[in-house]
Amino acid sequence: MSSIDTSREFKPGWFANFKYDFPAGIVVFLVAVPLCLGIALASNAPLLSGLIAGIVGGMIVSMLSGSELSVTGPAAGLTVIVASSIAKLGSFEAFLAAVVVAGIIQIIFGVLRAGIIGDYVPNSVIKGMLAAIGIIIIIKQFPYAFGHSTGQYDDREDIEFLQHFGEDSAFAELIRTLFDVSPAAIFISALSIALLVLWEKPFFQRYAFFRLVPGPLAVVFLGIVLNQLFSWAFADFPMLFLSAEKGQLVKVPVFENPAHVLQSITLPDFSALLRKETYIVALTLAVVASIETLLSIEAVDKLDPFKRISDTEKELRAQGIGNLISGLLGGLPMTAVIVRSSANVYAGARTRASAFYHGAFLLIAVLLAPNLLNMIPLASLAAILITIGYKLASIKLFKAMYKTGTEQFIAFVTTIVAIVFTDLLIGIFIGSAVAIFFVLRVYHHSSITTVNQDNYYLIRFNKDMSFVNKSELKEQLAKIPNDSVVIIEGTKAIFIDRDIYEVIDDFRELGRYRNIKVELKHVDSKYLPLFQNLSKRRTNNGVIQETASGK
Repeated sequence: MSSIDTSREFKPGWFANFKYDFPAGIVVFLVAVPLCLGIALASNAPLLSGLIAGIVGGMIVSMLSGSELSVTGPAAGLTVIVASSIAKLGSFEAFLAAVVVAGIIQIIFGVLRAGIIGDYVPNSVIKGMLAAIGIIIIIKQFPYAFGHSTGQYDDREDIEFLQHFGEDSAFAELIRTLFDVSPAAIFISALSIALLVLWEKPFFQRYAFFRLVPGPLAVVFLGIVLNQLFSWAFADFPMLFLSAEKGQLVKVPVFENPAHVLQSITLPDFSALLRKETYIVALTLAVVASIETLLSIEAVDKLDPFKRISDTEKELRAQGIGNLISGLLGGLPMTAVIVRSSANVYAGARTRASAFYHGAFLLIAVLLAPNLLNMIPLASLAAILITIGYKLASIKLFKAMYKTGTEQFIAFVTTIVAIVFTDLLIGIFIGSAVAIFFVLRVYHHSSITTVNQDNYYLIRFNKDMSFVNKSELKEQLAKIPNDSVVIIEGTKAIFIDRDIYEVIDDFRELGRYRNIKVELKHVDSKYLPLFQNLSKRRTNNGVIQETASGK
């Protein structure tokens, strides 16, 4: 839908809003199916794990959530962490143990009322993090978009430049792709990307069909139809259609009976809890998932037609419980996700029930329609993820960040480069350090104003003075010539650090030998040790002027 329905007064309760929430749940389900599968694919995790996370996020987190309109599920923003963490811990089972611990940490965040944690990460770093994730997603999806078959490249390990990149790196996978492409995959992915771009254009959004049917769902349907046609028309030419045998189609378990469902669930390997790497991964997941959730919640609250404010602490607890359960059941970590949440709002949802319905529909699809899911080409999912990646790292974003100022742009780009070439947590720390450096530099250079006339100098503190301003004050005082009168005025400084008093005291001591008279105005002299040993006289305007004892 192109607009949000606010024509009627809101009535609380799931049943009172069933006619709004149930259709919205169907729309969100249709958006979620390809995203759950695609995010699992990008995470190098079993595809079923993405659907499990979507089911738990829909049916469990929605019951406990502090937000009425947000939708929880596997997030594109976590794909890089998940993929690298699985490789670091050595198995998906060990990673699931880290997801369980991450859920416990998030519950603790909620209990400690850490809902403001997202406010302490610079905006330039957050946008840089999302842009870096977008770039990495695009790089990792090209092999699937080109139809690269898993395991088809084992006989090419003697190529020297492959070893330069590392055989498991995304760049190495791109090189492998050059030697293993599928015309069918290229055609399907290229057509799908074009369709996704056109689907959102105003010209098409004028029509109800394009507003009601999610673009990703149309792309999945198109991919299934095209590949079935290719396999029928070119049955004797395997290179011209995609197959499960070559690892080019979705593969989720087909359940023959309820017992088979339990057998298909991957359980966590809790022996991984004996390794410190597990806790590092868990803390990283908890922090990043919490930040992404809080950012999504903030965005959804702005879209809420009834202007409700979400309970962030309650939401963190709900997310923690969701991740705890998802990890125990073999699912990916989850967050509140903006794409599905936005679809939920614009589909007319009014309560958390819509998110619950979407989770129930996912469960029904996994149990009753796995064969249909297994017909989806990975090239279609890759096309969806490539467009998501571009939205996260669009040229428009780079231009907007450049216009915000040099300091913001440098922190933004630094975060991107650091994440792409190291890992997400290190990249965030590096980007934050750069952002803080620029903040301190601006704070450093704007805290003191110096004015002079003849041999009279006024040094004014424009804000609170901490140790950060120590070097600037020293720099300004060093410029004062001999035989001068210096007035240090602190009216605007509510707080003055002891380090600043020490600089003033040192300068006053030096001034005795350079015939420099120092006067303080609205600066508490009781913290100046040497001033206490001098006779002082207070003027009517609050100035304290030092004179040598005995004169």
